Amino acid sequence: MDPADFDTALLDPTRLSIVSLLAGVEWAEFGWVRESVGMSPSALSKQIGTLEARGYVEVEKGYVGKRPRTWINLSPAGRAALEAHVTALRRVVEEAQRTAGQRDS
Repeated sequence: MDPADFDTALLDPTRLSIVSLLAGVEWAEFGWVRESVGMSPSALSKQIGTLEARGYVEVEKGYVGKRPRTWINLSPAGRAALEAHVTALRRVVEEAQRTAGQRDS
């Protein structure tokens, strides 16, 4: 297994949780993401900033009535990075199972 197969940004469990959550929705509200991943607003903002800098998420700010809101969307680059990272993880699991099966034989 080549370590280069893994996305370094997604090795962090928090960021992996965020992009995994966003993969199933379109334009999630910041508060919902925060509650879903169990983070403080400032911690989530920092992680979203890291993902945005890599081009993995898109962030839109606006208002609902007079209340400010932030929405987050997984970008096509973020979706591709998640899929590649998950594929690499699956290869690790498959190799471990194959190795375990050879020992049992």
